[in-house]
Amino acid sequence: MRQVIALGGNALLKRGEVASADNQRHNVARAAASLATACDGVETALVHGNGPQIGLLALQAEAYAAAPAYPLDMLGAESQGMIGYVLAQELRNARPERQVATLLTQTLVDRRDPAFQRPTKPIGPVYTAEQVLALGETRGWSFAKDGAGQRRVVASPAPIEVIEQSIIERLMRDGTLVICAGGGGVPVAKDAAGRLIGLEAVIDKDLAAALLAIQLNVDRLVILTDVEAVYRDWGGPYATPLRTIRADDPAGQTYAEGSMGPKVRAARQFALATGREAFIGSLDDVTGVLAGSSGTRITP
Repeated sequence: MRQVIALGGNALLKRGEVASADNQRHNVARAAASLATACDGVETALVHGNGPQIGLLALQAEAYAAAPAYPLDMLGAESQGMIGYVLAQELRNARPERQVATLLTQTLVDRRDPAFQRPTKPIGPVYTAEQVLALGETRGWSFAKDGAGQRRVVASPAPIEVIEQSIIERLMRDGTLVICAGGGGVPVAKDAAGRLIGLEAVIDKDLAAALLAIQLNVDRLVILTDVEAVYRDWGGPYATPLRTIRADDPAGQTYAEGSMGPKVRAARQFALATGREAFIGSLDDVTGVLAGSSGTRITP
């Protein structure tokens, strides 16, 4: 059996938590046992988010005025190494007998993607209205609502190809648990000579995970986040968890673009392309999500 698991950046760093190394390691260590169980006997590629982490790195880069701030593609690569290191270490601690490898991954996008004109991908911490006003004036950032506050949003072009896909597949066949496409992969495009160049953007990790899952012909796509399921009327007084969503339902609901929207879209893409099921649910109950007792199942 083969699977792709997508792990949300907010699942690694709880909402409202200080973005410290200790907090992230604690959350990963707590989740490692159940994650390892979900990967036992299964060829697995583990994709992780990096929204909170790359936002913090961007703030740190802006604070050092002696040199130009690093672009988002380089910060994405930095976050892949940082998060991948902690994930690999804790998964090895949970399963010393299994090989685990973190692979720095690039994802091809189109430089003409309209997403570059309409930023939607949230990164960094939640800001108050006063902070948003100040940062918008001094740095020209765009923001979108997130809970009671707002977060910075950046361009999120659609993934076209995972550059290291063949390497990922070889490692999976050999039984290695591969941590890859962190943050959706470092966004790259091809120049006129066909050479890869980095772009100032962040790719949605769920859409990258779905693309990878389709190309690798896996048996299931599992998207783990910090909420229990996909909800109807999320945030409203009558919010209700959805246990099953038909991927081909033309009357399907719309979901928040910077939150559950890409997760449902990614799950639908996988289900429609492969005829297999996808799952969305809480990292804290991955066993229940896979068993169907919690979370949301997306059926073809």
